[in-house]
Amino acid sequence: MALLRTTSPHLHGPQTTQHVMQQLLLATVPGLIALSWHFGWGSLINIVIASCTALACEATIVSLRKRPAWFYLRDCSALVTAVLIGLALPPLAPWWVVVVATTFAIVIAKHLYGGMGYNPFNPAMVGYVVVLVSFPVEMTTWPVAQSMLPDGLSTPGLWESIQVVFQFSGSAVDSYSSAYHSIDAYTAATPLDSFKHNNGLLAEQFYDQDAWFVGGRWAGAGWEWVNLGFLTGGCYLLYQRIFTWHAPVAMLSALSIMAWLNFDGGSSVSNGSASMHLLSGATMLGAFFIVTDPVTSAVSHTGRLIYGALIGVLIFVIRAWGNYPDAVAFAVLLMNFAAPFIDYYTLPRTYGHEKYGLGKKASTSQQSLDKD
Repeated sequence: MALLRTTSPHLHGPQTTQHVMQQLLLATVPGLIALSWHFGWGSLINIVIASCTALACEATIVSLRKRPAWFYLRDCSALVTAVLIGLALPPLAPWWVVVVATTFAIVIAKHLYGGMGYNPFNPAMVGYVVVLVSFPVEMTTWPVAQSMLPDGLSTPGLWESIQVVFQFSGSAVDSYSSAYHSIDAYTAATPLDSFKHNNGLLAEQFYDQDAWFVGGRWAGAGWEWVNLGFLTGGCYLLYQRIFTWHAPVAMLSALSIMAWLNFDGGSSVSNGSASMHLLSGATMLGAFFIVTDPVTSAVSHTGRLIYGALIGVLIFVIRAWGNYPDAVAFAVLLMNFAAPFIDYYTLPRTYGHEKYGLGKKASTSQQSLDKD
């Protein structure tokens, strides 16, 4: 009588893919509120467009593969990818930029490799990098924060934002769009990009003169609150035990250490303080919603510490000496390459053994016995 061999132990718990994805969506709310408060309706419109595109692409692909569409749609994984893309893209980005990024993320980065669980690269970051490289003008045009606008002006309302995103024609719309894009006060480079090209000013002089830092002392008007919003959501996910602390803490610690080691007190060639790097750009979004992706990151606790720390180092290196002011997406994709290598050298202890690696040896011995 043959015995059925299965991997042990068998653990059962309430954490389903759908539950985890729903918690991730809920955790993005504080950051989305901060984005909408400071930069207008653009991010919410991005999310709606990306969500519709992602669900349509997901349903089409799984149907072509002769699989039930609703089974895959209800796990909310495509929706999470769409929301992350919508949050990462600039508010008021043209609709076709959002569609291209989302389509590439779902069709190429996810389903080309077999679907969720088989993709070696984070789909949202793949989609983001594709449009960043392909459409640099659209991807580097950010609306300024509400607090930076001249008196009497405000960020576009919902209908005005929809008109800009979909580029509607008509005299009223053309007049508004022309005014919006021609006045320097409405759009500007991001705080990281502005600091990178500070034209020889000391850090304190730059903080006193640049509009971003006059409105927000730590890391730019609006941006610091957006990052604090995503930090709040990340703490909620840690409390819910959706993921462990190892990768995000390692990333933020490594980024802080690199910034501290390379901070020269604020000279004209300064690379910025740790607080600026932590609260600017997509730092907190990356730390708690991208780096923690269980499919594309390392498996063991030790591996996640190494994985997160190296991402933090790469973010600073690219920000300080690379061509891109915010480097979260590139750092994550580079470390997605290295995740299997890290796993190979940080093999976790097999259940039932006291030392690491014994499970691998035992498995090899068992295979030899089976052949005999």
